[in-house]
Amino acid sequence: MHMTMLGFQTTIAAPVTISGTGVHSGAAVSITLNPSEADSGILFQRLHDDGTVSEYRAVSSQVGNTDLCTVLGFSAATSIATVEHVMAALYALGLDNLLVEVHGSEMPIMDGSSAPFIDAIDQVGIVPLSVKRRYIRVIKPVRVDAGASWAEFSPYDGMRFEVEIDFDCPLIGRQAWKGDMTPSTFRNELSRARTFGFMRDVERLWASGHALGSSLENSVVISDDNTVINVEGLRYAKDEFVRHKTLDAVGDLALAGAPFIGRYRSYRGGHKMNAYALKALLSDPTAYEVVEDAGSRSRPGQRELVAVNAPEFAPWAL
Repeated sequence: MHMTMLGFQTTIAAPVTISGTGVHSGAAVSITLNPSEADSGILFQRLHDDGTVSEYRAVSSQVGNTDLCTVLGFSAATSIATVEHVMAALYALGLDNLLVEVHGSEMPIMDGSSAPFIDAIDQVGIVPLSVKRRYIRVIKPVRVDAGASWAEFSPYDGMRFEVEIDFDCPLIGRQAWKGDMTPSTFRNELSRARTFGFMRDVERLWASGHALGSSLENSVVISDDNTVINVEGLRYAKDEFVRHKTLDAVGDLALAGAPFIGRYRSYRGGHKMNAYALKALLSDPTAYEVVEDAGSRSRPGQRELVAVNAPEFAPWAL
């Protein structure tokens, strides 16, 4: 069990605001991350111009549309879109409790990765709270299939991601990323991987009112002749694409409401498949248990995890 996953719940030391453009709306949007008390979880509040507030817990039951991004809420008038890059940063860094105030209909896309959100968190720092963190431990395999795509949770001593993509595009082709998820792994290997898309899809997306804020500043764009248009090229050799898909998976699985202990594997997945797999896991009470750190064992470096009363916890069900 990785020591970085164990211990007490956390929050941030002070509020921090991040402003930018919404990738789908093209509008100016901003968010403020605020410290929160233990057992609050991650809570999003969309502040409307008329003074009303729409509130969503960052849990699986609140996920609406997953076609182009992950959306909290079920009505376009009140929902909050594109939460996955923010949630990936929070989940990977081990942040348990935050209030995210949102001015706009979606998260700012920034450079298309999680790095700007990590930078903002680093500005204020992470502080421990006095309540133990709880985990969702996978105790039997759970798999979902959709055509040629599939995703699966299975038992594992740690938090591991094994993500494989397969695109009918010579530049991307078949790529895989595998690794145990720790804050340092996410920072170094995944956090700067940007969202990507094909030039041939842009006009269709614009016509449907999507990707209005998409640009070379926040997306890797692939031309019709299968080259990267961006002047800076790729940030991670040839496999920035699968690294971003893994980043997305981290953000989508953050909506479990607690860190999971297990292995997550996917082939040709995406937001929808990640959401299906998570709901399949959480809807089967025989597939997981909720545990917390019981303290040190007799041998140094080992910890013991004990099961706790899941119904009292179960943030994903709220």
